Amino acid sequence: MNADYALLTDLYQMTMAQGYRDCGKGDEEACFHMYFRDYPFKGGFAIAAGMQQLAEIVDGYRFTDDDVAYLATLEAPGGGPLFSDDFLKSLCDFRLSLDIDAVPEGTVVFPHEPIVRVMGPIAQCQLLETTLLNCVNFQTLIATKAARVCLAAKGAPVAEFGLRRAQGLGGVWASRAAVVGGCASTSNVLAGKLFDIPVSGTHAHSWVMAFDSELEAFRAYAAEFPRNCVLLVDTYDVEQGIRNAITVGLEMQARGEHLAAIRIDSGDLSWLAKMARRMLDDAGLLDTGIVLSNDLDEHTIKSILDEGAPVTSWGVGTKLATAYEQPTLGGVYKLSAVRQPGDSQWTRRLKISETAAKLTTPGVLDVRRYYHANGRLAGDMVFDVHDGADPCEVIIDPADDLRQKRLSGLRHETLLQPLARGGHSVLDPSESGALAAQARAKEGLAALDESQLRMLNPHTYPVGLDCKLFDVRRSLVSELRNVVP
Repeated sequence: MNADYALLTDLYQMTMAQGYRDCGKGDEEACFHMYFRDYPFKGGFAIAAGMQQLAEIVDGYRFTDDDVAYLATLEAPGGGPLFSDDFLKSLCDFRLSLDIDAVPEGTVVFPHEPIVRVMGPIAQCQLLETTLLNCVNFQTLIATKAARVCLAAKGAPVAEFGLRRAQGLGGVWASRAAVVGGCASTSNVLAGKLFDIPVSGTHAHSWVMAFDSELEAFRAYAAEFPRNCVLLVDTYDVEQGIRNAITVGLEMQARGEHLAAIRIDSGDLSWLAKMARRMLDDAGLLDTGIVLSNDLDEHTIKSILDEGAPVTSWGVGTKLATAYEQPTLGGVYKLSAVRQPGDSQWTRRLKISETAAKLTTPGVLDVRRYYHANGRLAGDMVFDVHDGADPCEVIIDPADDLRQKRLSGLRHETLLQPLARGGHSVLDPSESGALAAQARAKEGLAALDESQLRMLNPHTYPVGLDCKLFDVRRSLVSELRNVVP
């Protein structure tokens, strides 16, 4: 989905870019990492998403003549132009030259580990920050919500149809992220076209209301779509709606056709689904399914299934496309190392805060994921790529050095993979599509312990720093705070 993203940023990114340039630091190399601090939805995992959009942003990153002209109109609070002519002129030929590594979309990820690493001229890294956070934070949140909903559905297909309630055009990428997280389809036709994902849908209450009777509306819809007939039965009275759907279903059966399902969108969904199943079975429509919708989320779905409701598939809209109970992932993008052009050595950088949770991790980082012999995830080690992972392969909780875990002898893989080199995306199209990401997410979730998939009070997955990195960070904290060991 092509768009002009260069000005999709916070103003201070632009002012810092000019400042770096004027201070002679514009070409100084930097390393930034994007990560999040807390589990979304009080769960035990997240599903990384947004990397495909990030790749498109990198490839299309340009300042148009109109962009530069607009920036020239901005005035400083104290008077005069905010940006210098030299800086504005430099934007006309601006091109990214960054190297970006990220976990592949659909990867199961956890707090306090980098999921995107950006390296290159510091001014460029800075300009990309807000845009990167905007797409990765949002889509990771939606993909995670979708995964939770699909887990609750226990294998029954989930259709996403929250576009009408989504936050503007963000709903297009929300639909893709929902599929990455596990949804079988979306109602969003534009998303289907742009991202090659399955689309699905039936009819609205207005279809029924447009006819003189519900039975007439059902017959007309069945005649128009005999191979995709799902009838919405709660426009007037659900029980009568089911009777009318049965009448049409039997008429279709006599013609050699098939009533695929009925959909219920209001009322006591569990009770109504049980009633509908009895009525359909008594009429001989054993293979007509039941679709439930109406402000569903993972908790409602679990409750309905716990009551034994016979549900074939689900339609989930508002609470999925808007990540209803949590508005943001809270991912951050932090500087962790710098070096002068041509130098081989990096100087580590670390941010100290009065809040312990906001202490950052220095260095050029990567993540090593370990697996038990049975394929289950064992733990993630954050390490500095220039030091290499510590041979002892012990991870230490960065917030509590008494919490440690040995991972030696286990199979492992490195998570961050090339997304862009020299300012150009290098993603393999066959591996970066939404359905490939969905398969990756399903595989990752299957590798988690059941305790980490619980909706309430899940077990915490072990993520820690390797021994060398933990010691480096502790030494830097002492140095910056003038603490004598």
